Amino acid sequence: MASQALGLAEATGFQFVEKRLAIRRPWAWLPPQLWIMPLHAATAAEVRLAPPWPDLVIGCGRNSARPGLAIRAASGGRTIAVQIQDPRVGHGKFDMLLVPEHDRLRGPRVVVTHGALHRVTRERLAAERRRFPALEGLPRPILGVLIGGANRAYRLDLRRLGDIADSIGAAVRRSGGAVLVTPSRRTGAAGLALLRERLAGLPGGIWDGTGDNPYYAYLAIADALMVTADSVSMVSEAAATGKPVHIIDLAGEDAKFARFHRAMREAGITRPFRGQIEHWSYTPPDDTARAGAALRELVLSRLAARQHA
Repeated sequence: MASQALGLAEATGFQFVEKRLAIRRPWAWLPPQLWIMPLHAATAAEVRLAPPWPDLVIGCGRNSARPGLAIRAASGGRTIAVQIQDPRVGHGKFDMLLVPEHDRLRGPRVVVTHGALHRVTRERLAAERRRFPALEGLPRPILGVLIGGANRAYRLDLRRLGDIADSIGAAVRRSGGAVLVTPSRRTGAAGLALLRERLAGLPGGIWDGTGDNPYYAYLAIADALMVTADSVSMVSEAAATGKPVHIIDLAGEDAKFARFHRAMREAGITRPFRGQIEHWSYTPPDDTARAGAALRELVLSRLAARQHA
């Protein structure tokens, strides 16, 4: 969620401040719809939601929706309130809503994207690649692998993860290249240990969560990418590179994920992983740049209207 909000903020070109909300008790025990004092609920010692109010507030996720609208109200409507993902509350009160296509929210203030917003740009990929020069010596082709974990829609146990690792190893050995793996927090310590064991001896590396995060460098240097099906964000970030994106199927699925993956396949962006590294091309989605431009235009038009009022 932070990546989506930061990516959109960066795409507007405006200066911004990031505030990660820490919901206080008793509000943390209640759904946001029942928060009587949203600004107080979302205020911790290190994060203050107080005047002067900004020209624009961007939120992502259910816990940011009510505070965002509360800021708009406290500013007398001068703050433009924008929400990423369907907030489930206050649809008619936000100045702009940005939702992925597989969410079915639509309306005059809704901007629809193919997938998740993100921070992947050519400039960031180039800069991060330069930060990890040791990767340049790896044999080609380089396979970048993004591993997630179980969530409300998918299951990923150690047995399935072991099968995935074995198939990755076999594909890399056939290609004569290297593999770069970045697990997520949901992969877990046991999953990380299993990946290390099954992929031992292959050129490349597995990030263990310590030191500088090479995530964007892996995206930049890889010739092809492989992503577990459980993360819309990881698939969207991989697709922004324009490189082949192989989807690793997992047990489970729900209607939203099914719509997302079907749309990405039909657009020629992703293909199921069938045991070997394939190569194809497509035009990367421009969701974040397009959303950022639309939001920038909205903010500047509102500011101009105030000056002439």
